[in-house]
Amino acid sequence: MFISQISWQKRPRISPRTPPGTPPGTVASDPQAPPPVIRAYAYDAQNIVEEVVEDLQMVHRLREKWPLVWVNVDGLGDADTLRAIGEIFGLHALALEDVANANQRPKLEDYPDHIFVVVRMPRTVEEEFGTEQLSLFFGEGYVLTFQERPGDCFEPIRKRLHDEPRNRFLRSDYLAYALLDSIIDSYFPVLETFTERLDSLEDRIVIEPSSDIIGEIFETKHAMLRLRRAIWPVRDLLNSMMRDPIPLISDSTRTYLRDCYDHAVRIIDLVETYRELSAGLMEFYQSSVGHRMNEIMKVLTIIATIFIPLTFIVGIYGMNFNPDRSPWNMPELNWYWGYPAALIVMAVSAALMLVQFKRRRWL
Repeated sequence: MFISQISWQKRPRISPRTPPGTPPGTVASDPQAPPPVIRAYAYDAQNIVEEVVEDLQMVHRLREKWPLVWVNVDGLGDADTLRAIGEIFGLHALALEDVANANQRPKLEDYPDHIFVVVRMPRTVEEEFGTEQLSLFFGEGYVLTFQERPGDCFEPIRKRLHDEPRNRFLRSDYLAYALLDSIIDSYFPVLETFTERLDSLEDRIVIEPSSDIIGEIFETKHAMLRLRRAIWPVRDLLNSMMRDPIPLISDSTRTYLRDCYDHAVRIIDLVETYRELSAGLMEFYQSSVGHRMNEIMKVLTIIATIFIPLTFIVGIYGMNFNPDRSPWNMPELNWYWGYPAALIVMAVSAALMLVQFKRRRWL
């Protein structure tokens, strides 16, 4: 039962896809990853266009015409496409290698003409928590995002680009901040789900603890560990963006990054709290099971204690000695009221013991 409940979660890859000794900067895509789907958003203060990119030359034309271009790539299954995009924007080969190996720790890398950021974006598949790597580049006049598969939390950003004034979004660092803020805020609904799950487990442990709960507790602990690994490094990443002298990040954007940093710290605090709660659920379960077993044993002990004198009385009357042979041989067997008297003695004995148990607060 326990194995079947937690077998859905695959262990993360430990080694990169490239074999040992491969030259640094080698881009090797996962053959099981979906093929790239590229969508570009190009805009100025007055207008915005949204295009599905089928020819990368379109990206060149958009960059020449519009002051800022956001290119989003869904799927990392084609290494040639990743290398071609890297050539268009002048991305460092080591950064492209990290994009293709989607098992990176959240981090920030500062290159001469662009910034490379890796974060983990939460995803929920069939009510199970997981994360995927999001690789983000931004430089003068462009922002690039690479996702492992379609689907993200950027729909509010797209809506703001269409509906609100885009003056702030004309700076690539502000658009990068907005995307990071959307990812970090997407952890809050995940934490709300864990809150409900922990409350439900706690109620079930109190009402009716069962062996199935053990697997769910371990599954929750593992999910909280993945969540901690995904969000904990983001605090250092944002701190570097705020504190380090990075020319591509303006002072006005650093002000917004402080708010993003506060959200990340709040999420980390909640994650640590929930980890302690999930760890305490196992002790709570064991205590609840132990208490329930003690209650059962107490009831059985009381029943057995009540029947000890009753068994003694019945055993005495069941010896069947012949009173005709001796006056000491069970004269009670010839009493007219012997049987009702025995029942009354047994009932009074049981009642006296129950009264004594009640006085001692054993019941």
